[in-house]
Amino acid sequence: MQRRAVLAAGLGGFGLIAAGGTWRVTRMPDSAFEPWSVGDINLQDIRLHAFRHAILAPNPHNRQPWLIELVGENEAILSCDLAKRLPVTDPFDRQITIGFGTFLEIARIAAAEKGIALEAEMFPDGEAYPRLDTRPIARIKFGEEGSAEPDPLFGAIVHRRSNKQVYDLSRKVETRLLDVVVGSGGAGTNDPACIAELRNEILSAISIEMTTVEPHMESVELMRIGYREIAANPDGISLSGPMIEAALLAGQISREQLADMNSSTFKTGLDQMNETYGSVPALIWITTPSNTRADQIEAGRQYVRANLQAAALGLAMHPMSQSLQEYEEVSENFGAVHRLIGASGDERIQMLARVGYGVSIEPSPRWPVEKFVRLRST
Repeated sequence: MQRRAVLAAGLGGFGLIAAGGTWRVTRMPDSAFEPWSVGDINLQDIRLHAFRHAILAPNPHNRQPWLIELVGENEAILSCDLAKRLPVTDPFDRQITIGFGTFLEIARIAAAEKGIALEAEMFPDGEAYPRLDTRPIARIKFGEEGSAEPDPLFGAIVHRRSNKQVYDLSRKVETRLLDVVVGSGGAGTNDPACIAELRNEILSAISIEMTTVEPHMESVELMRIGYREIAANPDGISLSGPMIEAALLAGQISREQLADMNSSTFKTGLDQMNETYGSVPALIWITTPSNTRADQIEAGRQYVRANLQAAALGLAMHPMSQSLQEYEEVSENFGAVHRLIGASGDERIQMLARVGYGVSIEPSPRWPVEKFVRLRST
């Protein structure tokens, strides 16, 4: 999720393309962004209305692991596509589970906009450990008309982004705004000294992820390079825009080059990553009392509400989870972040994100809702 703009910035040095190639380098995979144009389509089935919005939820590496089975007239079963997990950087499926929390909260908000309550029975067949399995994440039931009040964050759903650009360090995020962002749960800081200590751990963990073969290759293998690949597979880590298209035409970008830690492209990208992730005007984090699947779902709910609230306030937001991951190489960063924030005992920091002011960006690509939905066979 974090590398699209950064890697693009590291691809300078190629010449102008031949005349007639402008359309090619500026072309964008429009079909991959169509799911964001939800509009106000009058769908008779409230479930489809809710899930058309829910698929826009933030999720790790944009894997979109949703499997949705419609049951009867007002229920659905939500499960995980096990092929969409991240076994290296998310070995216990904690981050993927958090993503299901964001999905369920946006579905609830979308249903409430139509005056319909959404109730979710979490892990009806039990919580799966140490990894998720085929058991349902949730059994979802939609209520009657008039059973819910609209949520004020509904309008922010299509404007929500995970903004991976450099943030403006000259603009302070006021404490009152930060308090609004974490109003549904979590905490935050705009204190420079606290941010500096946490930023050191964040940048260290990012460097480890990019320079350790298995975590790095997990990302490289999920990269969609250029509009053709993004249109064919609108998930994973999308590398798009004129610089990427021009580099493709010039033969100056490929998975092999991105995977090669000795290449100039990789080294420039790592430097740019440090600059981007180092621009931290403010931080928020979400802590849960333990680390159950239910805790992870709740963290996702709180996080996406913070993300929506930030969008409503005109703030940029970007999750930076590398120092919270559970593979061995980042264990020291993991411990340091928990100590610095003050998590003790069984408490677990589930999400850490920077907040600030950044340039406007396009949304991440998405598969259409039809990709994930099926009717239960009888």
